[in-house]
Amino acid sequence: MKKTMLSFLIIIVSNVLYGQGKIKDAEDSLKKTEQSINSHTQSTYSNNSSDSDSDILTDIVRGIVAPIFAYTAYGIAVESPFETNNKSHNAFLTKYPYKNSNTGNYSYNWNEDSEILTTTLTSRFIFETNRLYGNHLNADMRFLKRLGLEFDYLQLWEENNNFDTNKLAIYTALAKYNRVRTERFNAYWGIGAAYIDGEVNALGFTYGLGAEWFFVKPLSLESNFNQILVNDNTVNKFNALLNFHRKQYKFSGGYEGLKIGSVGFSNVSLGIGVSL
Repeated sequence: MKKTMLSFLIIIVSNVLYGQGKIKDAEDSLKKTEQSINSHTQSTYSNNSSDSDSDILTDIVRGIVAPIFAYTAYGIAVESPFETNNKSHNAFLTKYPYKNSNTGNYSYNWNEDSEILTTTLTSRFIFETNRLYGNHLNADMRFLKRLGLEFDYLQLWEENNNFDTNKLAIYTALAKYNRVRTERFNAYWGIGAAYIDGEVNALGFTYGLGAEWFFVKPLSLESNFNQILVNDNTVNKFNALLNFHRKQYKFSGGYEGLKIGSVGFSNVSLGIGVSL
């Protein structure tokens, strides 16, 4: 009888300790910060010949390696000299994909479908189970051909039998540079800030990468990756979507993966968007 009661108590305690849910576990992992003590040992050597060699190496790095690195980095991140004469150099924004042609977000020619500023609003419902789900509200603005701003609000809910419904909100703001601008394919990179609400209550740095391929009218493939650095930990967001474009609207479906701290989420994503 005593053994039966003890087993029953162990089961109850286990449910209480481990039944709090994935969102709560994710919040707890983000609140933990790793502390490390680094000891630095400095040694000083007085050697004229080694100092001379060091000065020569420093001059080489400053005079040759550093400019080459800066030139290459600029070419990768912004534009290479080989692209200045390409049609994509002066590509124009379209009002929305496939409006009157087979082009996506950009067109090589200015026409009645061209715009200086475009804004796309989307809402995407994501779910891992019928008890763990969320929603993305996203505003994506493009202007001056190459620049952009994106604001994303992700709200997660998890229903739990033993506790109240767990909630977690993540706010992200990105300043974006549209690096590749062709009629069928575009890609961007961006940097910004993010705020994680709930029990984490922390501000972090974030960066993002993304691309969209308009392979055949009215469809496109889209993928985005975003990482937030917060409390010596990370929040990773990745999606892969198939978009169906109908006039100024788009309907999307696909996969969204989340890794919040040490906890991973695999979600189905369904959404709708409109271009203004």
